[in-house]
Amino acid sequence: MLDSKVAKLINEQIAKEFYSAYLYLDFSIYYEAQGLDGFANWYMIQAQEERDHAMLFLKYLQLNGEKASLEAIGKPDKELDSLMAPLKAGLEHEQYVTSLINGIYNAAYEVKDFRTMQFLDWFVKEQLEEEKNADDMIKKMELFGNDSKGLYSLDAEYAARIYSAPSLVL
Repeated sequence: MLDSKVAKLINEQIAKEFYSAYLYLDFSIYYEAQGLDGFANWYMIQAQEERDHAMLFLKYLQLNGEKASLEAIGKPDKELDSLMAPLKAGLEHEQYVTSLINGIYNAAYEVKDFRTMQFLDWFVKEQLEEEKNADDMIKKMELFGNDSKGLYSLDAEYAARIYSAPSLVL
């Protein structure tokens, strides 16, 4: 059985991951309305990834004999008033998620829950990638986004992204 604090934090993380999916779905809807199908695609896939992350946490609880408790998911509340706004909000959100993962890892470390720490290792690495991708998108938008041809190229690049399920095996 998991330590009660660790189990509680993982349960809370499930809702946070589903919120992330909602947030990225909201970004996708915003970009779709702006006529940027590639950006919309990028965030639609990002939403799918976040749902998968939630399911991995849920499955981990179940494998450890814990009951998953599904909490309410908040409505996305980011102000999307420019093409850059979702990108900056995305980086900020990924940094927040990294802090949550680190918090769970720390709680597991405190009780020497090595199995949970090993499970979380994948998420720690994933967050590095998520933050890098978000930062890269901002940099590219700053460099090319004010030029219509540059924006068109970025949109085409993001349209090419395909979904691939997480490789974490439980």
